[in-house]
Amino acid sequence: MDIELILTNKESKAKAKVEAICNLLLENNIGIDDLIKTAVASKEPNKANCIEAIEFATRSNPKIANLNCLEYVTKTLLEKAPRTKWESAKVIGNIAHLFTTKLDNAINNLLINSEYTGTVVRWSAAFALGEIVKLKTKHNKYLIPAIESIIKREEQSSIRKIYMAALKKVTA
Repeated sequence: MDIELILTNKESKAKAKVEAICNLLLENNIGIDDLIKTAVASKEPNKANCIEAIEFATRSNPKIANLNCLEYVTKTLLEKAPRTKWESAKVIGNIAHLFTTKLDNAINNLLINSEYTGTVVRWSAAFALGEIVKLKTKHNKYLIPAIESIIKREEQSSIRKIYMAALKKVTA
């Protein structure tokens, strides 16, 4: 089935569209690059539906992602739409372990989103940054102090807990 047909189906709700696209990805009926091309050409909310489908698919099979996927979701972290920001962050959290030497831009954009006004965007940034810090890469030299600073200013205890749990795994 064509991605465009799924996205433009007026009878399907967003959740059903995301699930259908995710299944196409996981069953290798569409490629990640084709989905990204569709997302790039789409307006909100279809772009967010595409990224959410990537998030669901990479949660169960991170290896479907490639460097193009990482670069795309890194870029979309800075888009205006909150849903695009938070789904992109979750994708990065799912796939960071595959691209440990290519995370500089993603980390910078996630740190920007750690200061966003919306709670879900900050929660998703915390998830991704937590997953990255747990990888114990060279990034931890500046990432750990940055996370410690975020913990001090973050008002939401649920978000602070994500960061603290990640730091606990790194320092244990």
